[in-house]
Amino acid sequence: QVQFVESGGGLVQPGGSLTLSCKVSISIDTFGAMGWYRQAPGKQRELVASISRDGATNFDDSVKERFTASRDSAKNTVDLQMNSLKPDDTAVYYCNPPGIVWDYWGQGTQVTVSS
Repeated sequence: QVQFVESGGGLVQPGGSLTLSCKVSISIDTFGAMGWYRQAPGKQRELVASISRDGATNFDDSVKERFTASRDSAKNTVDLQMNSLKPDDTAVYYCNPPGIVWDYWGQGTQVTVSS
């Protein structure tokens, strides 16, 4: 069984920044990549960022140039640095390896961007 614990969310004004962190209960190097997903109210969960085992990153166009991702294999953590936040970034954020269909999801962390 694998567990994901996301943290760092909160309420932030437009243009603000937040850093999310995800702690994984097993070695993140088990997976080829780790990803950050988000689910806004009434919408499907979407992948917004991924980071490979060697640190290469990919971002959805909606967050490109604003979000960065990092990973620490020694601590089994994955971080998402979010800058220039917009109201459209409001969602629950989850970490999970991309492309795996399973039931192992954390509780997520709520990000609310509002003035």
